[in-house]
Amino acid sequence: MNRLRAHLSAVRSSYWFVPSLMALGGILLGGIMIWVDASLGASWIEGLGWYQQVRTDGAREVLSTIAGSMVTVAGVVFSITIVALSYASSQYGPRVLTNFMDDRGNTVTLGTFIATFLYSLMVLRTIRGGEEDFVPQYSVIVGLLLAVCSIGVLIYFIHHVLQSIHINHVVERIGRQLIDDARTRFPRLIGSGTPEEKAQSTELTGEMAVTTSDRTGYIQALDGDTLLRIAQEADVLIRLRYRPGDFVMEGRGLVDIAPRSRWSDEQDDKLRDCFTVGAKRTPDSDLMFLVSELVEIAARALSPGVNDPMTAVTCLDWLGAGGTEFATRELPSAVRSDDTGTPRLIANPDDFRSFVARSFGRLRQYVATDTIAALHFLRVIGEVGAACREADQLDALRTEVSRFAELAKEKLAGPNCRSVQERSEALKRLLSLGVGEIDSRQADWLGGSA
Repeated sequence: MNRLRAHLSAVRSSYWFVPSLMALGGILLGGIMIWVDASLGASWIEGLGWYQQVRTDGAREVLSTIAGSMVTVAGVVFSITIVALSYASSQYGPRVLTNFMDDRGNTVTLGTFIATFLYSLMVLRTIRGGEEDFVPQYSVIVGLLLAVCSIGVLIYFIHHVLQSIHINHVVERIGRQLIDDARTRFPRLIGSGTPEEKAQSTELTGEMAVTTSDRTGYIQALDGDTLLRIAQEADVLIRLRYRPGDFVMEGRGLVDIAPRSRWSDEQDDKLRDCFTVGAKRTPDSDLMFLVSELVEIAARALSPGVNDPMTAVTCLDWLGAGGTEFATRELPSAVRSDDTGTPRLIANPDDFRSFVARSFGRLRQYVATDTIAALHFLRVIGEVGAACREADQLDALRTEVSRFAELAKEKLAGPNCRSVQERSEALKRLLSLGVGEIDSRQADWLGGSA
């Protein structure tokens, strides 16, 4: 079931899904309108003095013009989309293409033109002259309305493409998805929480069984509820070796199970079915994939060939917003228990330290070479620190600031180096305050924004 949901999600986010549905809708609409014309006839037009009835040749010419122009514009729209994807891939990184593929504006635009084209063909083939004269008046009017709507969609598409490749829009879309996913994902835990003291002492003992992977690729989804149920039915403790987004190779161990005596090899297939493995990472269950996208954009912006620190500043702002969500959320425990309180699953959940390491830690080497980005880097960490609710979160930020200051001392020189070092020392003193005391003291050191 978990794999089925992942496949359905991949189909819905594919570029062909919406245009195919709209193309089918255009064919069905054509058939319905032909039936309406055949049932009602055209006598109603005689009572409309302001409307001129379309004759056989005129109807054919109108629908032929609509069909020809629609398929031409559809080709142009597809070409523009490919150019936009190529630009985005070269400027922001190939992983950002996932966001463009999911863009409903592009797929609906292409689908509108294809649907109008197929509708016109469906109606055009029914027009007859001579003794059995048949001109579907209703259908022709609907075709004209579809053509007008297509022109409106074309105007929207031109604006949408220009907006969608703007770097601020790209970063905002990724950042908002990161924040929204953090808000909706973390409250949904696998089973019930395990008390901290019990979670720390829970470990696999004795002889263990190992379930190996039957595929090579990235773990795209993980069915935690089924894993918990399998562990409860077998009365075992399962430890996950990987999390969504990790790369696994065929034949390598996926999970460890203890005790070995309660586990049979026939149950391995059920465990494997809980893992969805694919060729690429997806943001559906892998929250850190969105973090990696922002890091990649910022790293490219700070490369010597681009040298765009303001784009890096924008990425840092959204990473800071994501870090604030991590700091203020009840993150899942590594040990999950069943309804009876018995530990059943040892997972590798996302936590605040892993977020800091995968966001600020990975950007450290790039930000340390630019004064503008470096000062804003420290400012954003201070903003995240003000939202922290636990001492170990502040400790993770202090460690990151210390490592960053050491690296910046090697990369920068002169007044720029002194500015970054002074700001780093001020930030470390700020992060040394107690939880809840940082927010009131931020104005003492933040200064202006980069």
